[in-house]
Amino acid sequence: MGRVIIKVKISNYGDQLAVSEGRKRLEEVRQVEVEGLVDTGATLVVLPEGIVRQLGLTINRTAPVIYADGRVGEIEVAGGAYLEIKGRYAEVECLVEKDTDQVLIGQVPLEVMDWHVDLKERTLKPRPGWPDAPLLEVF
Repeated sequence: MGRVIIKVKISNYGDQLAVSEGRKRLEEVRQVEVEGLVDTGATLVVLPEGIVRQLGLTINRTAPVIYADGRVGEIEVAGGAYLEIKGRYAEVECLVEKDTDQVLIGQVPLEVMDWHVDLKERTLKPRPGWPDAPLLEVF
């Protein structure tokens, strides 16, 4: 299987709201553009602690986690991360990892943005028939 690495812009959702309300200028939004590894085994977004601090995200709670190697632990969860991947957006919680510099993009943001992983071409693709926007399902 191939690795899928994508460019992702991550910003502080509170800053984005402040811009829309006229309390901040667009250039004041805290944001980073990084490469992220698409990881369908991860549930949320995993961000290095340094990026969380740089963006000014708020730690809301801790949660139990299980790692790919079977270890179980406790991890901080930060709110208010606003992701942009190829023109699609999602506001999500993220796991704060202290011992990595790797950004992981998990199942939840991929589902919200309606991206499908194409391992053969090592990219994300939109749902067939919906190239311009995510198709959100209501049942």
